Amino acid sequence: MLDSTGSVLYVGKAVNLKKRVTNYSKRHGHTIRTSKMIQNTVSMMFLTTRTETEALLLEQNLIKQLKPKYNVLLRDDKSFPNILVSKTHIFSQIKKHRGKKSEQGSYYGPFASAGAVNRTLNQLQRIFMLRNCTDTQFTNRTRPCLLFQIKKCSAPCVGKISEKRYNASVEDAENFLKGKNKKIQERLALQMHEASQQMNFETAAVLRDRIHALTQIQQHQGINPKGVNEADVIAIHCEGNTACVQVFFIRAHQNWGNRAYFPQTGSGAEVSEILEAFLVQFYDNKTAPKNILLSNKIENPLLVENLLSKNSSYKIKILNPKYGEKAILVENARRNAEEALARKNSESANQIKLLKDLAKALNIERKLNRIEVYDNSHIQGTNAIGGMIVSGPDGLEKSAYRKFNIKEPTAQTGDDLAMMKEVIQRRFSKLLSENPDQNTENWPDLIIIDGGAGQVSAVAEVLRDLGITDLYFIGVAKGEERDAGKELFYRYKEKPFSLRHTDPVLYFVQRLRDEAHRFAIGAHRAKRKKSNFRSPLDEIKGVGHTRKRALLSHFGSAKAISRADLKDLQAVDGISNKLAKSLHDFFHDAS
Repeated sequence: MLDSTGSVLYVGKAVNLKKRVTNYSKRHGHTIRTSKMIQNTVSMMFLTTRTETEALLLEQNLIKQLKPKYNVLLRDDKSFPNILVSKTHIFSQIKKHRGKKSEQGSYYGPFASAGAVNRTLNQLQRIFMLRNCTDTQFTNRTRPCLLFQIKKCSAPCVGKISEKRYNASVEDAENFLKGKNKKIQERLALQMHEASQQMNFETAAVLRDRIHALTQIQQHQGINPKGVNEADVIAIHCEGNTACVQVFFIRAHQNWGNRAYFPQTGSGAEVSEILEAFLVQFYDNKTAPKNILLSNKIENPLLVENLLSKNSSYKIKILNPKYGEKAILVENARRNAEEALARKNSESANQIKLLKDLAKALNIERKLNRIEVYDNSHIQGTNAIGGMIVSGPDGLEKSAYRKFNIKEPTAQTGDDLAMMKEVIQRRFSKLLSENPDQNTENWPDLIIIDGGAGQVSAVAEVLRDLGITDLYFIGVAKGEERDAGKELFYRYKEKPFSLRHTDPVLYFVQRLRDEAHRFAIGAHRAKRKKSNFRSPLDEIKGVGHTRKRALLSHFGSAKAISRADLKDLQAVDGISNKLAKSLHDFFHDAS
């Protein structure tokens, strides 16, 4: 459904298009949301698919791409971390994994957050003492690392444990992740008894500590359903045009965390429509569990089941439990959704008031829906980074943050003004090419620059050259002795001004500036750390990640590679004679 400018208002699907469109043409019986949508609709566009499942998938893909005003949209759609027990080495490595599951090994998850994964990994290391070092680090070790000293690794790298005993610990760790804790404890208790009988008290003490740690974990895990092995528990709570969807991850009879989502409700869609759209969009890039427990019924459960099962090797069931343990899990998720929405609405009310007060303080008449804050970070021009953060009615929008690698010619000058000009020029040139009308949600209503009159003049010059004349921008600089609370606000060709040091608006701007500084300096440090670990191999054409790893595994270090003769280089798997000669010539010329 399109408005007078051709913008998409709504994307919907129907088995019978004529019946669906006829229903919209009725004068009465519509919700306020539907009535507004019909009133703004000028024309319609139709696409046909072979099956209803394809139509459902296409509908949600178009919603994600076009973001229509009257559709339900899941705004935060990040992937979840997993635990990977890597099987690429005889001594398995245990680590956090996010993204495509391409590495050989066993994957356990999803976990609700990186923090949940880190806590579980820490527990696994304390109990089973598995390594988390890379294969290269493992190969090059000559003595145990600190983790061995603090009893978090059994040091297979230097032969402190046999392959057989280590693999037994790996098996126990995997059983723990599968929820088979009782069997592990029974086996560990038997081994402890045998060790004590043989007067091997040191081994018995280690096994005793493992059993104690397992018992502690079980006592602190919270809700661990006995009758639900694998499920996602999804509950929704709505208030007005806002909604919260709470997702709990149950795996191996254990609660692996939860996360709250606040989807765009399409100006007040029905609960069933919000929940159905959420399911399809949420599992678009994730593997669904065998069971999905919902707090409310959806319009097309069988259709959604078929779509999700199509992307899995097993049948997925969508359930609406009313009694028993599953119903208790759903009610717990619903209560969490209600509490999370209450907190969100309270925070949003405060945020909206701050945005109104900021607009008033700066004499801006328009509503501030999007503020962009810019800062740069570098050390004498090296590893220069520009950072942009975004804030709006819902607070900080971290998915919209951007970092800019300052190009070498600009960075080498060490000129802060030139760097800021480059960042603004790149940002708004791209915005102009994507949205020349300057009226989309990606266009800021205000930009804040960390700096004074010089930075403001530099930004004004860039915007003027791009033909952008109606964008509000200010610079914020610390005042006397760079003291927080004495900030001066700079506008182009105007005298600087300040706010009361107790003004909530001043605190708000300080928080935005500090967040931009944190983001920029964090990106700078990451870039600097990466550059510190650059290898000479990175400069050789044809040597990518796989070949670099093969060379380092074969020789042990870049220094050893530089000293190798041509025949030794040719003997490495994956290195052709031509590439071996390029490597040899590179290091020969360098010497």
